[in-house]
Amino acid sequence: MTTKREWVLQAFKNESVDKVPVGFWYHFTTDEERSDGFNPEIFNKNIAGHKKFVADVNPDFVKIMSDGFFTYPNEQIREGITSIKELEGITSIGENHPWIEKQIELAKKIRDDFPEDIASFYNIFAPATYLKWHLAGKGGNGDTIIENFIKEDAELTKTVLDVIAFDIGLLTKRLIEEVGVDGIYLSVQNLQDSRLSRKEYDHVIKPGELHILNRAISSGGTNILHICSYEGATNDIAYYTGYPADVINWAVELEGVSLSEGRELFGGKTVLGGFRNTENDLLYQGSKEAIQNKVREILDETGRKGVVIGADCTVPNDIAAERIAWVKEAVADELVLKEAVGF
Repeated sequence: MTTKREWVLQAFKNESVDKVPVGFWYHFTTDEERSDGFNPEIFNKNIAGHKKFVADVNPDFVKIMSDGFFTYPNEQIREGITSIKELEGITSIGENHPWIEKQIELAKKIRDDFPEDIASFYNIFAPATYLKWHLAGKGGNGDTIIENFIKEDAELTKTVLDVIAFDIGLLTKRLIEEVGVDGIYLSVQNLQDSRLSRKEYDHVIKPGELHILNRAISSGGTNILHICSYEGATNDIAYYTGYPADVINWAVELEGVSLSEGRELFGGKTVLGGFRNTENDLLYQGSKEAIQNKVREILDETGRKGVVIGADCTVPNDIAAERIAWVKEAVADELVLKEAVGF
Protein backbone atom coordinates (compact mmCIF):
# COMPACT_ATOMS: atom_id res chain seq x y z
CA MET A 1 0.00 0.00 0.00
CA THR A 2 1.33 3.42 -0.95
CA THR A 3 1.94 5.70 2.02
CA LYS A 4 1.01 9.37 2.06
CA ARG A 5 4.70 10.23 1.72
CA GLU A 6 5.21 7.95 -1.28
CA TRP A 7 2.12 9.31 -3.02
CA VAL A 8 3.24 12.93 -2.62
CA LEU A 9 6.77 12.21 -3.83
CA GLN A 10 5.36 10.46 -6.89
CA ALA A 11 3.25 13.53 -7.65
CA PHE A 12 6.28 15.78 -7.17
CA LYS A 13 8.19 13.67 -9.68
CA ASN A 14 5.37 14.28 -12.19
CA GLU A 15 4.17 10.69 -12.06
CA SER A 16 0.52 9.74 -12.40
CA VAL A 17 -1.22 9.56 -9.02
CA ASP A 18 -4.78 8.86 -7.96
CA LYS A 19 -5.30 12.23 -6.27
CA VAL A 20 -3.79 15.71 -6.56
CA PRO A 21 -1.89 16.71 -3.37
CA VAL A 22 -2.71 19.87 -1.44
CA GLY A 23 -0.13 21.97 0.39
CA PHE A 24 -0.54 25.13 2.47
CA TRP A 25 1.62 26.42 5.34
CA TYR A 26 2.14 29.36 7.64
CA HIS A 27 4.57 30.68 10.21
CA PHE A 28 4.34 29.79 13.88
CA THR A 29 6.20 32.82 15.22
CA THR A 30 5.96 36.58 14.84
CA ASP A 31 8.24 38.62 12.57
CA GLU A 32 10.15 39.76 15.64
CA GLU A 33 10.83 36.15 16.66
CA ARG A 34 12.09 34.87 13.30
CA SER A 35 15.77 35.25 14.25
CA ASP A 36 15.46 34.23 17.90
CA GLY A 37 15.57 30.47 17.60
CA PHE A 38 18.13 30.03 20.38
CA ASN A 39 15.52 31.32 22.79
CA PRO A 40 13.94 28.10 24.17
CA GLU A 41 10.51 29.72 24.26
CA ILE A 42 10.65 30.56 20.54
CA PHE A 43 12.26 27.23 19.62
CA ASN A 44 9.53 25.28 21.42
CA LYS A 45 6.81 27.56 20.07
CA ASN A 46 7.81 26.58 16.56
CA ILE A 47 7.77 22.87 17.41
CA ALA A 48 4.37 23.13 19.11
CA GLY A 49 3.02 25.09 16.16
CA HIS A 50 3.98 22.36 13.72
CA LYS A 51 2.45 19.68 15.95
CA LYS A 52 -0.85 21.55 16.18
CA PHE A 53 -0.83 22.27 12.45
CA VAL A 54 -0.40 18.60 11.60
CA ALA A 55 -3.16 17.63 14.03
CA ASP A 56 -5.58 20.31 12.83
CA VAL A 57 -4.94 20.20 9.09
CA ASN A 58 -3.84 16.60 8.45
CA PRO A 59 -1.59 17.89 5.65
CA ASP A 60 -0.61 15.89 2.60
CA PHE A 61 2.97 17.05 3.23
CA VAL A 62 4.73 19.46 5.58
CA LYS A 63 6.93 22.43 4.84
CA ILE A 64 9.06 22.69 7.98
CA MET A 65 9.34 26.37 8.85
CA SER A 66 12.79 27.62 9.83
CA ASP A 67 11.26 30.22 12.15
CA GLY A 68 13.88 31.50 14.57
CA PHE A 69 16.77 31.03 12.15
CA PHE A 70 16.21 33.69 9.49
CA THR A 71 19.54 35.41 10.20
CA TYR A 72 22.67 33.72 8.86
CA PRO A 73 25.15 34.22 11.73
CA ASN A 74 28.46 34.88 10.03
CA GLU A 75 30.23 37.33 12.34
CA GLN A 76 31.97 38.93 9.37
CA ILE A 77 28.60 40.21 8.11
CA ARG A 78 27.01 43.04 10.06
CA GLU A 79 24.61 45.89 9.63
CA GLY A 80 26.16 49.15 8.54
CA ILE A 81 28.55 47.72 5.96
CA THR A 82 28.80 50.15 3.06
CA SER A 83 31.40 48.42 0.89
CA ILE A 84 31.70 44.81 -0.24
CA LYS A 85 35.43 45.18 0.42
CA GLU A 86 34.62 44.88 4.12
CA LEU A 87 33.67 41.25 3.49
CA GLU A 88 36.88 40.33 1.70
CA GLY A 89 38.28 37.12 3.16
CA ILE A 90 34.94 35.85 4.45
CA THR A 91 35.01 32.20 5.53
CA SER A 92 32.52 29.43 6.21
CA ILE A 93 30.86 29.14 9.61
CA GLY A 94 31.40 25.36 9.42
CA GLU A 95 28.95 22.46 9.45
CA ASN A 96 28.95 22.19 13.25
CA HIS A 97 28.11 25.81 13.93
CA PRO A 98 25.36 26.17 16.56
CA TRP A 99 23.06 27.80 13.98
CA ILE A 100 23.23 24.62 11.91
CA GLU A 101 23.16 22.24 14.87
CA LYS A 102 20.08 23.92 16.31
CA GLN A 103 18.18 23.66 13.02
CA ILE A 104 19.05 19.97 12.84
CA GLU A 105 17.60 19.59 16.33
CA LEU A 106 14.51 21.59 15.34
CA ALA A 107 13.76 19.50 12.27
CA LYS A 108 14.28 16.24 14.18
CA LYS A 109 11.89 17.26 16.93
CA ILE A 110 9.24 18.38 14.45
CA ARG A 111 9.46 15.16 12.47
CA ASP A 112 9.38 13.07 15.65
CA ASP A 113 5.86 14.39 16.24
CA PHE A 114 4.53 13.22 12.87
CA PRO A 115 1.76 10.65 13.44
CA GLU A 116 2.40 8.93 10.11
CA ASP A 117 4.82 8.76 7.18
CA ILE A 118 4.52 12.34 5.86
CA ALA A 119 6.84 13.96 3.31
CA SER A 120 8.64 17.00 4.71
CA PHE A 121 10.64 19.81 3.13
CA TYR A 122 12.76 22.27 5.09
CA ASN A 123 12.49 25.98 4.43
CA ILE A 124 15.73 27.44 3.05
CA PHE A 125 16.37 30.96 1.78
CA ALA A 126 18.64 31.94 -1.09
CA PRO A 127 22.11 33.26 -0.15
CA ALA A 128 21.21 36.76 -1.35
CA THR A 129 18.18 36.76 0.94
CA TYR A 130 20.22 35.79 4.00
CA LEU A 131 22.79 38.43 3.10
CA LYS A 132 20.36 41.29 2.59
CA TRP A 133 18.44 40.49 5.79
CA HIS A 134 21.68 40.47 7.75
CA LEU A 135 22.83 43.72 6.21
CA ALA A 136 19.59 45.66 6.42
CA GLY A 137 17.04 43.65 8.37
CA LYS A 138 13.84 42.16 7.01
CA GLY A 139 11.97 44.84 5.10
CA GLY A 140 15.06 47.03 4.76
CA ASN A 141 16.95 48.21 1.70
CA GLY A 142 19.07 45.09 1.38
CA ASP A 143 18.34 44.68 -2.34
CA THR A 144 19.81 48.10 -3.03
CA ILE A 145 22.84 47.35 -0.87
CA ILE A 146 23.58 44.10 -2.72
CA GLU A 147 23.18 45.73 -6.13
CA ASN A 148 25.55 48.46 -4.97
CA PHE A 149 28.00 45.73 -4.00
CA ILE A 150 27.64 44.11 -7.43
CA LYS A 151 28.34 47.42 -9.13
CA GLU A 152 31.34 47.93 -6.87
CA ASP A 153 32.89 44.47 -7.24
CA ALA A 154 30.83 41.70 -8.81
CA GLU A 155 33.46 39.01 -8.29
CA LEU A 156 33.84 39.66 -4.58
CA THR A 157 30.07 39.81 -4.15
CA LYS A 158 29.83 36.43 -5.89
CA THR A 159 32.49 35.05 -3.56
CA VAL A 160 30.56 36.21 -0.49
CA LEU A 161 27.34 34.67 -1.77
CA ASP A 162 29.17 31.45 -2.65
CA VAL A 163 30.47 31.16 0.94
CA ILE A 164 26.93 31.58 2.27
CA ALA A 165 25.71 29.01 -0.26
CA PHE A 166 28.39 26.58 0.87
CA ASP A 167 27.17 26.84 4.47
CA ILE A 168 23.53 26.48 3.46
CA GLY A 169 24.59 23.46 1.43
CA LEU A 170 26.12 21.96 4.58
CA LEU A 171 22.82 22.52 6.40
CA THR A 172 20.88 21.03 3.50
CA LYS A 173 23.03 17.91 3.37
CA ARG A 174 22.67 17.26 7.09
CA LEU A 175 18.91 17.85 7.06
CA ILE A 176 18.40 15.24 4.35
CA GLU A 177 20.99 12.68 5.42
CA GLU A 178 20.75 12.94 9.22
CA VAL A 179 17.23 14.17 9.90
CA GLY A 180 15.49 12.42 7.04
CA VAL A 181 13.63 15.35 5.52
CA ASP A 182 12.69 14.61 1.93
CA GLY A 183 14.20 17.77 0.52
CA ILE A 184 14.18 21.52 0.68
CA TYR A 185 11.89 24.39 -0.18
CA LEU A 186 14.29 27.00 -1.57
CA SER A 187 12.97 30.57 -1.63
CA VAL A 188 14.53 32.70 -4.37
CA GLN A 189 13.74 36.19 -5.58
CA ASN A 190 14.93 38.66 -8.18
CA LEU A 191 16.76 41.54 -6.54
CA GLN A 192 14.17 44.29 -6.20
CA ASP A 193 16.44 46.87 -7.81
CA SER A 194 15.85 48.11 -11.33
CA ARG A 195 19.59 48.31 -12.02
CA LEU A 196 20.01 44.53 -11.80
CA SER A 197 20.59 42.82 -15.15
CA ARG A 198 19.92 39.21 -16.01
CA LYS A 199 23.61 38.85 -16.79
CA GLU A 200 24.52 40.03 -13.28
CA TYR A 201 22.02 37.66 -11.69
CA ASP A 202 23.27 34.68 -13.66
CA HIS A 203 26.91 35.41 -12.86
CA VAL A 204 26.74 36.59 -9.25
CA ILE A 205 23.60 35.21 -7.63
CA LYS A 206 22.56 32.10 -9.54
CA PRO A 207 25.63 29.91 -8.84
CA GLY A 208 25.00 29.85 -5.09
CA GLU A 209 21.36 28.95 -5.58
CA LEU A 210 22.30 26.12 -7.91
CA HIS A 211 24.88 24.88 -5.41
CA ILE A 212 22.22 24.48 -2.71
CA LEU A 213 19.77 22.71 -5.02
CA ASN A 214 22.47 20.37 -6.31
CA ARG A 215 23.64 19.66 -2.76
CA ALA A 216 20.12 18.56 -1.93
CA ILE A 217 19.98 16.31 -4.98
CA SER A 218 23.36 14.73 -4.24
CA SER A 219 22.08 13.95 -0.74
CA GLY A 220 19.01 12.23 -2.15
CA GLY A 221 16.58 15.09 -1.73
CA THR A 222 13.68 16.50 -3.72
CA ASN A 223 13.60 20.23 -4.44
CA ILE A 224 10.71 22.67 -4.30
CA LEU A 225 11.64 26.02 -5.84
CA HIS A 226 9.64 28.95 -4.49
CA ILE A 227 9.91 32.17 -6.52
CA CYS A 228 8.90 34.58 -3.81
CA SER A 229 6.66 37.59 -4.35
CA TYR A 230 6.18 38.25 -0.64
CA GLU A 231 5.14 41.82 0.27
CA GLY A 232 4.64 42.82 -3.34
CA ALA A 233 8.02 41.83 -4.78
CA THR A 234 7.83 40.88 -8.45
CA ASN A 235 9.96 38.45 -10.43
CA ASP A 236 10.82 37.45 -13.94
CA ILE A 237 10.27 33.75 -13.33
CA ALA A 238 12.10 32.90 -16.55
CA TYR A 239 15.33 33.48 -14.59
CA TYR A 240 14.77 30.06 -13.01
CA THR A 241 13.79 27.83 -15.92
CA GLY A 242 16.99 25.79 -15.80
CA TYR A 243 17.08 25.26 -12.05
CA PRO A 244 17.25 21.62 -10.85
CA ALA A 245 13.97 21.56 -8.94
CA ASP A 246 11.14 19.04 -9.09
CA VAL A 247 8.33 21.41 -8.13
CA ILE A 248 7.97 25.11 -9.00
CA ASN A 249 5.87 27.60 -7.02
CA TRP A 250 5.24 31.27 -7.86
CA ALA A 251 2.54 33.95 -7.50
CA VAL A 252 0.33 33.14 -10.47
CA GLU A 253 -1.70 36.34 -10.69
CA LEU A 254 0.99 38.77 -9.56
CA GLU A 255 3.53 37.45 -12.06
CA GLY A 256 0.90 37.05 -14.76
CA VAL A 257 1.83 33.43 -15.50
CA SER A 258 -0.82 30.74 -15.06
CA LEU A 259 0.02 27.30 -13.69
CA SER A 260 -0.36 25.70 -17.12
CA GLU A 261 1.79 28.40 -18.75
CA GLY A 262 4.40 28.00 -16.05
CA ARG A 263 4.47 24.25 -16.41
CA GLU A 264 5.22 24.70 -20.10
CA LEU A 265 7.86 27.33 -19.33
CA PHE A 266 9.55 24.97 -16.87
CA GLY A 267 9.61 22.04 -19.25
CA GLY A 268 6.65 20.11 -17.85
CA LYS A 269 7.75 20.05 -14.23
CA THR A 270 5.20 19.79 -11.44
CA VAL A 271 3.74 23.15 -10.45
CA LEU A 272 2.38 24.21 -7.07
CA GLY A 273 -0.11 26.98 -6.38
CA GLY A 274 -3.30 28.47 -7.69
CA PHE A 275 -4.55 30.43 -4.67
CA ARG A 276 -3.52 33.91 -3.56
CA ASN A 277 -2.28 33.91 0.01
CA THR A 278 -3.25 37.07 1.90
CA GLU A 279 -6.04 37.78 4.36
CA ASN A 280 -7.79 39.76 1.61
CA ASP A 281 -8.02 36.78 -0.71
CA LEU A 282 -10.42 33.95 -1.46
CA LEU A 283 -8.79 31.22 0.60
CA TYR A 284 -8.91 33.30 3.78
CA GLN A 285 -12.33 34.90 3.47
CA GLY A 286 -14.26 33.26 0.63
CA SER A 287 -17.22 30.91 0.95
CA LYS A 288 -16.83 27.14 0.82
CA GLU A 289 -18.57 27.11 -2.55
CA ALA A 290 -16.26 29.76 -4.01
CA ILE A 291 -13.13 28.05 -2.73
CA GLN A 292 -14.17 24.68 -4.08
CA ASN A 293 -15.12 26.21 -7.42
CA LYS A 294 -11.61 27.69 -7.56
CA VAL A 295 -10.13 24.22 -7.01
CA ARG A 296 -12.15 22.90 -9.95
CA GLU A 297 -11.01 25.82 -12.11
CA ILE A 298 -7.37 25.05 -11.29
CA LEU A 299 -7.77 21.37 -12.12
CA ASP A 300 -9.69 22.12 -15.31
CA GLU A 301 -6.85 24.39 -16.40
CA THR A 302 -3.91 22.21 -15.42
CA GLY A 303 -5.25 18.69 -15.52
CA ARG A 304 -4.53 16.30 -12.68
CA LYS A 305 -0.94 15.31 -13.33
CA GLY A 306 2.04 17.44 -12.43
CA VAL A 307 0.07 19.81 -10.20
CA VAL A 308 -0.17 20.47 -6.47
CA ILE A 309 -2.88 22.78 -5.13
CA GLY A 310 -1.41 25.49 -2.91
CA ALA A 311 -0.87 29.22 -2.53
CA ASP A 312 1.52 31.91 -3.75
CA CYS A 313 3.38 31.93 -0.44
CA THR A 314 2.68 31.44 3.28
CA VAL A 315 -0.95 31.95 4.28
CA PRO A 316 -2.07 33.87 7.41
CA ASN A 317 -1.42 31.80 10.52
CA ASP A 318 -4.91 32.39 11.89
CA ILE A 319 -6.61 30.84 8.87
CA ALA A 320 -9.33 28.37 9.84
CA ALA A 321 -8.26 24.76 9.29
CA GLU A 322 -11.64 24.04 7.75
CA ARG A 323 -10.75 26.26 4.78
CA ILE A 324 -7.85 24.01 3.88
CA ALA A 325 -10.15 21.05 4.45
CA TRP A 326 -12.55 22.51 1.88
CA VAL A 327 -9.76 22.47 -0.70
CA LYS A 328 -8.92 18.86 0.10
CA GLU A 329 -12.59 17.93 -0.03
CA ALA A 330 -12.93 19.45 -3.50
CA VAL A 331 -9.90 17.48 -4.70
CA ALA A 332 -11.39 14.28 -3.24
CA ASP A 333 -14.72 15.03 -4.95
CA GLU A 334 -12.86 15.38 -8.24
CA LEU A 335 -11.37 11.93 -7.68
CA VAL A 336 -14.82 10.45 -7.09
CA LEU A 337 -16.06 12.12 -10.29
CA LYS A 338 -13.04 10.86 -12.21
CA GLU A 339 -13.70 7.29 -11.08
CA ALA A 340 -17.42 7.61 -11.86
CA VAL A 341 -17.01 8.79 -15.45
CA GLY A 342 -13.73 7.03 -16.16
CA PHE A 343 -11.54 9.93 -17.25
